[in-house]
Amino acid sequence: MVLTLLCCFPVCLISSAGAQQTPGTIPDAPAPAGMQVQGDATAVRTLSGVVTDVDGALVPGATVTLLEAGSTKRRSTVADGNGHFSFSNVAAGPYLLTIIAKGMQPTTQKGTLNADESLELPPIALGAATSEEVEVSSLTQVEIAEMQMKQEEKQRLVGLVPNFYVSYVWKAAPMTPKQKFKLAARSIIDPATFVIAAGFAGLEQSSDEYSGFGPGWEGYGKRYGALLADGAIGGMLGGAVFPVLFHQDPRYFYMGKGTVWHRALYAISTSVISRGDNGKRQPAYASVLGDFASGAISNLYYPAANRNGAGLTIENGFLGIASDAATNLLQEFLLKKLSTGVKKPTTTQTTP
Repeated sequence: MVLTLLCCFPVCLISSAGAQQTPGTIPDAPAPAGMQVQGDATAVRTLSGVVTDVDGALVPGATVTLLEAGSTKRRSTVADGNGHFSFSNVAAGPYLLTIIAKGMQPTTQKGTLNADESLELPPIALGAATSEEVEVSSLTQVEIAEMQMKQEEKQRLVGLVPNFYVSYVWKAAPMTPKQKFKLAARSIIDPATFVIAAGFAGLEQSSDEYSGFGPGWEGYGKRYGALLADGAIGGMLGGAVFPVLFHQDPRYFYMGKGTVWHRALYAISTSVISRGDNGKRQPAYASVLGDFASGAISNLYYPAANRNGAGLTIENGFLGIASDAATNLLQEFLLKKLSTGVKKPTTTQTTP
């Protein structure tokens, strides 16, 4: 009996202490993120709206993506049958919405959500997409790159000289390794390449450049063959082999906007800075190595009397870089006006 009372005594003390505690002395838990405290209740901070077309008709099934303050991750939702969408637990601060719907032009909308509000946006109107935009939206990145490359193969200076390695689409899709080799081969075997090499061989012959090739038709033939080899080796190494190895794009991307000074610096810099397949600018390993490697290989078939070992290789390499810079300056300021087959950019085209 005594033992039983001793065992029960601590329990009685605990029960008595609990009975004397005043209700409400436990502090309220902090409101979760995305919740706002209003008196004794909490309200979820939301961002919502309705997607329509330009005529005010509802657009169900639109994909709405939210990038909110303090986050690098995006959230997406799909508009319901009434075109309505909603995001809950939205962080206070700036936000960015991207709205995409099939057959419609995508749009973005940004604003700021205050800490003490939930926001219902005015109707967001999407315009109808052009037939080209509808077609592109249904293609894979590889298919888009193929389509853009075929367009580039139509570009010719004064309708004759290939101008394949310039993109007038600033955000063009990166080419696959196969596409890089295809474009290089297409440039090398183009009939105009043989005609141009023939003309330069004649100029070299008339000035007796690379005299080791000799005079007459034999000397001309050797010069002509050397020029074709220079173009083929340089084009394949700088346009395909090294760009594939270093994951870089061998094309020049036309800027077309900004001050003359800014565009000129950009054009010159592209001889040593290129765009990677990831879209970022990086040292032009592919282009520079292509220039120096083709210069080194040329020592194998240029006459011994005109070789200078490493000196000729270095000279040809730097001449190649300088030539790239000069060509890119012409591309930026002149050659577009002389090119046929250049497709006019759509209204969605953007440049820096």
